[in-house]
Formats: sequence, C-alpha cells, structure tokens
Amino acid sequence: MNAPEKILSSSTLPDVQSNVDTRQLPIQRVGIKGFRHPVVVATAIGPQPSVATVDMGVGLPHHVKGTHMSRFIEVFQNHDKPLELSSLHELLQAMLDRLEATDGYIMVELPYFVRKSAPVSGVSSLMDYQVRWEAQRKEGKDRLSLQVVVPVTSLCPCSKNISEYGAHNQRSHVTITVDTTQPLAPEQLIKVAESAASCELWGLLKRPDEKFVTERAYDNPKFVEDLVRDMALMLASNPMVRGFTVESENFESIHNHSAYARIDHGSRLQ
Repeated sequence: MNAPEKILSSSTLPDVQSNVDTRQLPIQRVGIKGFRHPVVVATAIGPQPSVATVDMGVGLPHHVKGTHMSRFIEVFQNHDKPLELSSLHELLQAMLDRLEATDGYIMVELPYFVRKSAPVSGVSSLMDYQVRWEAQRKEGKDRLSLQVVVPVTSLCPCSKNISEYGAHNQRSHVTITVDTTQPLAPEQLIKVAESAASCELWGLLKRPDEKFVTERAYDNPKFVEDLVRDMALMLASNPMVRGFTVESENFESIHNHSAYARIDHGSRLQ
C-alpha cells in the first residue's frame, strides 16, 4: 500500500509573496477585481439582501514581491455589518490592517431597491437602482464616494413647443457621483435625480397613476442640459458634498443615438 500523503500546513509551505523584489518598482494598486458575493445592505427600509461586485486592492512597496490575494476574500467574508458607506470605511481599515498596507481601495457595486408608493393609487412596489460605493486611503487621506444610477423620464421642451399636440419623451439614465465629508444614504441622491427629471419612475402603476405621470412629464419638460444643471445646483448647496459629477444620458425616442450632458464640480481626490 502507498504511504498516506503528508498534509502540509500554511506554516510549513514557502511564502513566496513575501520574498524581496529587487526591481525597485512600487505598485499603486494590487488585489482582486470582479469578485461577486451575496451581501446584506443597510437601507431606509431595513437590511436588504443583494449581490455585490467587489474590487479590493492595496499599494505594494517596491521591495515586496507580491500581496496575499486570499486575505482580501477573508476580510470581506468576515465583515458582518450591513453594507453602507460608514461600514465600508471600517472594511477598508480591516483590509489595510490584514494586508499590512498603508494605501488601499475598495469598490462595491450592487442593485439597490427602494420601496415606493404610486402617486395616485398608492400601490406599493420596489424600484431598483444601481449603487456604487468606494472607500480609498492614499497618502494618509481618506476618500468616501457614492454613485447612483437613476432611471427617469425626460420630455423634450423643443418638441412640446413646436408640436400642435404631444411631445416626444424618453427614459434617461442619470448618474450622480459624489465625494462626501460624511456618509450619505443612496436615497438622498436618488431624490435629487428624480426631483430634477420630468417625472420619476415606479415599478408598478395603475391607470390613474399612468395618467398622472404622463401629464406630469408633459407639464415639466427638461432638456438633458436642464437635468444636469438642476442637479448640480442642489448638490452644490449640500455641505456634506465636497465634489461631484452629474451625468444624464437620454435614450432618444426619435433618434438612434443618445443625448448626453455632464457637469464636474469641486475637488475630487484621485
């Protein structure tokens, strides 16, 4: 009979990553990208399950050959708090401690659901948005960033003005990215986007609601330029926002291309 294989522990195997590298080249970010994992998210209606796509990385000194990739997974899986910007900042610190690094970056992107009531019937439904959180430490400076992608309705002012009846409208994707002085809830930015649009969207509408949203959009026409300017004014007056980017892409209903506008404001750490 063959002798049983000897089981080796981590302590008996060589740690190649910790060898000295002689090329004198530091790496600004090394880690994992596109890691998918089920998560629990902190929302205004309580903890909510979702599936996140995660990037994690640290800065690597010039003399270290490699990082320990498995430790990123360990850190993320050991994080037991519902995800939000403040807990992501705690996760960043845990990653830096575990990887023995001074600079690091974490990005978490996921579908985020908000319960909404239809404007007339009051029927309740969930509306989905794409949310992206980032936490970064670079040269001793911390950065917290929140991005939301919000689908809305926009109705063309020019079309309304030149037509005897009707006006073309389209769904628009509004993207707001802010660097914050303290954690912001996604619902706060979603509200900014929806209030700037011709009309917001709902997951479920009854006929009285459809009448309301059609007439609301017609009475509130917005160019793509109007959308980003109105959002910029709201964000510029928010003391919790130190820098932002607002974008709107209108998927035109009478063209085979989109209309697009963007405003960058304030200082954003890179």
